[in-house]
Amino acid sequence: MMTLDPFYLLVGEVGLLETLLPCGVRLVQIRLKDKPEAEIRRQICHARDLCERHDAQLVINDYWRLAMELECDFVHLGQEDMETADFAALRDAGIRFGLSTHDPAELERALAYEPAYVALGPVYPTLLKKMKWGPQGLERVADWKKRAGQTPLVAIGGLTPERLPGVFSAGADSAAVVTDIQMADDPVARCREWVAATRAYVR
Repeated sequence: MMTLDPFYLLVGEVGLLETLLPCGVRLVQIRLKDKPEAEIRRQICHARDLCERHDAQLVINDYWRLAMELECDFVHLGQEDMETADFAALRDAGIRFGLSTHDPAELERALAYEPAYVALGPVYPTLLKKMKWGPQGLERVADWKKRAGQTPLVAIGGLTPERLPGVFSAGADSAAVVTDIQMADDPVARCREWVAATRAYVR
């Protein structure tokens, strides 16, 4: 199994990568929503090249076909995406994939695909989007790690640097963050805080 960087940055726009990657980000997911395909393609290509330049691992959210076409090597899929994804084609192309999970049935289903990681969220209340799942809490993180075994576990939802000790001691391998950085008064300074706070958990 692969080792994930403990800090997992999620962005919704490639422009953010230009300012945040120099902070020392090593693992980043780009989630592009409600954009024309030509723009999605442009942003993925730009993100791929930026991450290569900064020695960061890029993860493409949802667009697994484009990831294959544009020679990206990591995708993240939600439960709905799993219905249509061609996992055999992804494996043949050498593309790793992480999978979202929210309840035990979803986790069991995800683990059957032997993903590079499974994600659990929201751990805490989140501003990102309305979800049918309430906050999962640290007990659920610990339970998920027990069930996932050697498969790395990504915690997401409402995380802050102050909450990291609890999240990692519960068993998470990586902490994913969206709004805490993007909504900060100074996203670059906040990103540096995250990088510094997670270095103690590098394995």
